[in-house]
Amino acid sequence: MSRRCEITGKGVLSGNNVSHANNKTRRRFLPNLQETSLLSDTLGAAVKMRLSTRGIRTVEKNGGIDAFLLGTPNSRLPEEALVVKRQIQKAAAKKAGAA
Repeated sequence: MSRRCEITGKGVLSGNNVSHANNKTRRRFLPNLQETSLLSDTLGAAVKMRLSTRGIRTVEKNGGIDAFLLGTPNSRLPEEALVVKRQIQKAAAKKAGAA
């Protein structure tokens, strides 16, 4: 499992630990990833994703996972998010056709 947010694409950065004596050693800055279940109204089920805390805040601000994915261009979404977006679009088209 990669250390990458499935919504924002935020991943591991690298840099230096700098001591008081100005010695530099390499280190990794890991994103704050959380395993979350986001409720999709269109699918009628919870979608499990591994998101950064910033990604969770972004999704909630935009009105939930459905509104966020449908309002974001495909070019700005990682592959994992595109799979969920296609499922939501397919379910929405099915609901619209049945109504």
